[in-house]
Amino acid sequence: MSEKPIRVLVVDDSAFMRRALLKMLEKDHGIEVVGTANSGEEAVERVGTLRPDVVTMDVEMPGIGGLEAVRAIMRSRPTPIIMVSAVTREGAEETLRALELGAVDFIPKPTAAYMDILKVARDLVAKVRAIGHSKRLPEPPPAPPATPVRAPTVAPRPVVRAVPPLARTPRPRLGSDGYEIVTLGTSTGGPVALSRVVPALPADLPVPLVIVQHMPPGFTRPLAERLNAASQLRVVEGEEGMPLEAGTAIIAPAGRQLAFARSGGGWVCRLFIEPAGHSLHVPSVDHMMNSAAASFAGGTVGVIMTGMGNDGLEGLKRIKAQGGYVLGQDESTCVVYGMPRAAAHAGVVDRVVPLEGMADAIVDVLDRGRTASRLAP
Repeated sequence: MSEKPIRVLVVDDSAFMRRALLKMLEKDHGIEVVGTANSGEEAVERVGTLRPDVVTMDVEMPGIGGLEAVRAIMRSRPTPIIMVSAVTREGAEETLRALELGAVDFIPKPTAAYMDILKVARDLVAKVRAIGHSKRLPEPPPAPPATPVRAPTVAPRPVVRAVPPLARTPRPRLGSDGYEIVTLGTSTGGPVALSRVVPALPADLPVPLVIVQHMPPGFTRPLAERLNAASQLRVVEGEEGMPLEAGTAIIAPAGRQLAFARSGGGWVCRLFIEPAGHSLHVPSVDHMMNSAAASFAGGTVGVIMTGMGNDGLEGLKRIKAQGGYVLGQDESTCVVYGMPRAAAHAGVVDRVVPLEGMADAIVDVLDRGRTASRLAP
């Protein structure tokens, strides 16, 4: 018996864009476009009557607009929503706000470039299929302050709730000096997941945190700025030659691969552009984690969270082979249980953790690592 098609409502004030998205989606036999809407008001009404599995939502529309439509749908009939965003600073900010309100993911609005349209079509179909089959909605986190408010340079460490390890969880393995870096990879559902994890980490995190979030160019800097405003850690978009520092989270910039290199007495980020078609994801979790394992060996902690596919699996395997430690998000709190599933099925995850416990688990692993390092002969 074949699966029922995923039912999609397409929302955009442009008739051309509605037709373009409809054609992209209906080329896949597992997807059925059950209706369209040309305004936020109509979108809210049609979600109630058509009950789609997934909605694609334009960010900028007349009337109540995409953001207010997301808010209203999440209040009246929560439905997975994929935003269709202009690749501009304003579009990125609005899209991240939509994710905070309950949208699960986004795609950049296709342009006239033929190859760009093909890539957008592939990404849209893949996301609709993954999200439609997942049927899980993220819980919108509290909105960050409208005006960025940085925590004091020296902040008191918050009380950390104990995160008990699972039965028979192996004790973290150590490099010669304990852990030196935390690497984190995520994709679909990642911006909201990061907004739950990064602000919960203490200002005195003893190692740098480096994050790969699958995003198109133009979105990683606004994401870093929003997380920075809400966090005790300093959160920045990575730059060429940027030093790795304790208490700082670096988000790999979209459109560049991120690796690590020695410089003087410390470590810095190296950014570069690969030849077209060399990697499926740019930035790639695998690329960043492979470099961390090569650079820091057993001093690497790998964290894999919600996302489609298996990016990060090879990097996590290398982290494990070098003696590092791996945390994986659990299925029940993932928007799409793809990347963590691949790692768990490969047997490279040391501890499975729900989203709300991930920050505490990271701190716990680092604390246990430092204690064991001090006790080592």
